[in-house]
Amino acid sequence: MSGRADSDLSPDTRADDADDAEGAGHGEHGGHGEHGGHGEHGEHDEHDEHDDDTPHRARRARWAAVGAGAVLALAGTAAALLRLTGSVPALVPAAYACGAGACALAAVLGSRGRTRRALWLLIAGLMVMALGDQFD
Repeated sequence: MSGRADSDLSPDTRADDADDAEGAGHGEHGGHGEHGGHGEHGEHDEHDEHDDDTPHRARRARWAAVGAGAVLALAGTAAALLRLTGSVPALVPAAYACGAGACALAAVLGSRGRTRRALWLLIAGLMVMALGDQFD
């Protein structure tokens, strides 16, 4: 064997096409080889477990985006209202309110399954709130 031992990819990082190509010439098992879907006893390999977990991961990501967006929107709204009662420039509560609006929009996007966009919008909303805090 040439090369470093740690340079080989683990089985879960290989492409499915590479797995099919490896097992293509393995006789009676229908070309699945040792990396195929079902063995001769009907057990599942690691790829099937990850496929079953995908809806759960998506649901958790949606709930995380909705929860984080709602909490940050409420915190930004509360901060905007508290800063409005004080003697600060008008830009400060406006920045908190805009950041809270962005976080609320992120919660809506997260509930619709747009979790990546919701994450970036949460980051942008927090940045706007932090920028408003700097003017205080």
